[in-house]
Amino acid sequence: MKRAVILLNGEPYRGRMREGYVYCCDGAYEWAKGRIKIDETLGDFDSLSYLPDPPPREVFPSEKNDTDGELALRRAVAAGFEEIVIYGGGGGREDHFLGNLHLLYAALKRGVRAEMVTNHARIFAAEGETSLRGALGHTVSLVPFGGPAHILESRGFYYPLPETFVYGSTLGISNVVTEDPAFFSSRGTVLVFIDHQGE
Repeated sequence: MKRAVILLNGEPYRGRMREGYVYCCDGAYEWAKGRIKIDETLGDFDSLSYLPDPPPREVFPSEKNDTDGELALRRAVAAGFEEIVIYGGGGGREDHFLGNLHLLYAALKRGVRAEMVTNHARIFAAEGETSLRGALGHTVSLVPFGGPAHILESRGFYYPLPETFVYGSTLGISNVVTEDPAFFSSRGTVLVFIDHQGE
């Protein structure tokens, strides 16, 4: 499976990063250089006082409609990558974190699996049938995104998933995975947060 890696200028990721074609956005270069091979740099570079290496194909204006992360996501989708992993998307500015969650939703709607890995959690957007592998014993939270989500079937959770996750409720926060794999089927979009702090 072709994988793209997107590096963002939020909280520097401390763990080991997966391999793939690496897009490094703007200030992420400061924490990522020397840790992973960067294939492409992009953004407006308003967070750096210099241009990184490799030099960007294009420097975008700082006054633009898209975040650097959205520019990278669009480029990765257009290039045909089937999987996208985002690092550096947590921490820092909370508005950017919320925007980065929307990138997961945007990828899902384009048929591309995207996951954001922070220092504390793995996060992805899901619809339809979803298996959670390798999460036995982990805290997991399921949050409806963009409206209510209806759970058609589920297994492997300490607290049974409700028939409907109401948008604006915290009902899905802090469940625990009791089977490997756990499974759920949903109608509507769910954000899945799997705690991995301390790993």
